[in-house]
Amino acid sequence: MENHEHEKSEHNQHGNHGGHQSSGHDKHAGHSPAMFRQRFWLSLALTIPVLIYSHHIQQWFNFHPPTFPGHLYLPAVLSTVIFFYGGTVFIKSAYHEIMDRRPGMMTLISLAISVAFIYSILVTLGLPGEDIFWELATLVTIMLLGHWIEMNAVSSAHGALQELAKLIPDKALLVTEEGEEEVPVSSLEPGNVILVRPGSRLPADGKVVRGESFVNEAVITGESEPVSKKVGDQVIAGSLNEDGSLRIEVEVAEGETVLAGIMRLVEEAQTSRSRTQVLADKAAFYLTMIALFSAAVTALVWIYFNAGSVFIMERVVTVLVIACPHALGLAIPLVVAISTTLAARSGLLIKDRLALEKARHIDCVVFDKTGTLTSGVLSLTEIKSFTGKLSEDDLLQLAAAAEKDSEHSIARSIVEMAEERNLELPEVETFEALPGRGIKAEIDGQTIFVGGPNLIEQLKSEGHLIDNEIQDDNPKGGHGLAYVVIDKEVAGYLSFSDTVRDESLEAVKHLQGRGVKVVMLTGDSQAAAQNAADQLNIDEVYAEILPENKADIIKKIQEQGYRVAMVGDGVNDAPALVLADIGLAIGAGTDVAVESAGIILVKNDPRDVVRLFELSRRVYSKMVQNLIWATGYNLLAIPLAAGILAPIGFVMPMAVGAVVMSASTIIVALNAQLLRRIKLAG
Repeated sequence: MENHEHEKSEHNQHGNHGGHQSSGHDKHAGHSPAMFRQRFWLSLALTIPVLIYSHHIQQWFNFHPPTFPGHLYLPAVLSTVIFFYGGTVFIKSAYHEIMDRRPGMMTLISLAISVAFIYSILVTLGLPGEDIFWELATLVTIMLLGHWIEMNAVSSAHGALQELAKLIPDKALLVTEEGEEEVPVSSLEPGNVILVRPGSRLPADGKVVRGESFVNEAVITGESEPVSKKVGDQVIAGSLNEDGSLRIEVEVAEGETVLAGIMRLVEEAQTSRSRTQVLADKAAFYLTMIALFSAAVTALVWIYFNAGSVFIMERVVTVLVIACPHALGLAIPLVVAISTTLAARSGLLIKDRLALEKARHIDCVVFDKTGTLTSGVLSLTEIKSFTGKLSEDDLLQLAAAAEKDSEHSIARSIVEMAEERNLELPEVETFEALPGRGIKAEIDGQTIFVGGPNLIEQLKSEGHLIDNEIQDDNPKGGHGLAYVVIDKEVAGYLSFSDTVRDESLEAVKHLQGRGVKVVMLTGDSQAAAQNAADQLNIDEVYAEILPENKADIIKKIQEQGYRVAMVGDGVNDAPALVLADIGLAIGAGTDVAVESAGIILVKNDPRDVVRLFELSRRVYSKMVQNLIWATGYNLLAIPLAAGILAPIGFVMPMAVGAVVMSASTIIVALNAQLLRRIKLAG
């Protein structure tokens, strides 16, 4: 769609020569893949009869199409339609390039099609020579195809901001003297009190004034374990209320929430992103200069030798037409299109071709922990009994029975572990949820409490513990503890950890073997992060990092001279994903991370980062080969088109030059197809 966001996206992606942002226009400003697609198909449909009724094509293939009154003018009429319908898009873009004083691909294309069109019209009107309408038609059609492919490959979504916005509910329950009133979130003001029921997302930042619950803030902070919230605690808009009802006093307006700040960071990172000039544009810039210089020299030389005006015009037109980048226009888009397909088969979804091109330069990979290097699912890692009366299985059996009716993520982990061990769970006589603390249950006449440190503090304060001393033997994992209290005595604990992916160690090992620095960056606790880092042999760890600071860490690493790839899956990763040299999103992550990244790791496999680097090197090599051929061909053909061999009796006919140019396009296309033979490891 040709909307403001698309134009902004396109403008951000297509830089200017010299690597800085121009104050002028973008070559694709206001363009869309749909526009190029429509113009390509209509131009292609009109090009077919132009070719059929071209006398050059008839002579070469020795055939004669049906004739009708005016058939000789059919190529001229249809080519005129093609020129104004399909070609003006290039002419308008060339105008912007010239106004920016940076002529490039669009200028070169426009120059060639304009010269071919004007010259052919003049020949049709009586000027001595041969028209080349067929060349004009095929040139416009191929260029439309190339730019359609290019824009499909280049288009990047600004949907990250929309996905972030979706985390904030449209409505909120405002608590008034009369009761509860549903109001738009935009109408909330600091000091308002709102009610947030279990299972609902928080509509505003604020402070809990009544109620207790566990709130899942993973999408904001990266912390995989739900956080206990009680009176006086701060809560963040967009997080999910899991257990109890909360009354929250709104502290900031809608546009000043933490989530709104993340949205601003994403937007700023997108607009401040570094720009890499496309190789084809650079080649087109120099080729434009060479073509214009060659055409001028050709005219001056033949004027000096008193050649006829018709001969001089033919030579100049031939130079400009043969310089047009048929092959150059497809050299990059074809490679990108094929490599995108190849990548998809290997579990890599390429959204931003610049990310693919830059991947070969990456020398530092920053991984988010939760959901990226780890599964993002809490698992039971240790059971510790403080009494000889209960074995580990006995303790687990009681805890699982008590937690069976709870929906908390830790409760589910306990029950799943008991099921894996085939433990038979006793019947629960009574069950009571203790929001923000844990649970209480009656089993076989015993009172069972299961919960974290907050539960222990409460039981101590209420005198429900006989033994107030809890053993501290450094539980494994360091992620979370659930204490089991039986009849006023702490019987033991269950320790939880976020499981490290089996493939993560292999990915880290391969990257380090290639000389790539590996860093872990997470909003999770220091203990949990260090535990995972130790398992993965990662030396540099940044833990308990807030969303805005994640982007700062990326900047810090970049300032050390590293070219950084960020791999993540959460909303809190979005600013860092966009700010990094390339952003890689784990496919099972939130829609925000997927939209913010340039490349998606569809299979949730960190080893795909290694495959990406290999693909990037292969693709770049193929791009260089195509560019060398496309530009090298022009550099060799232009002197022949200018008539440099005329003194020895060889003058390249205009039609022959056009055919040779088309042949170069075929060679570039075939070379790009060789990419399909690449087999990426894994």
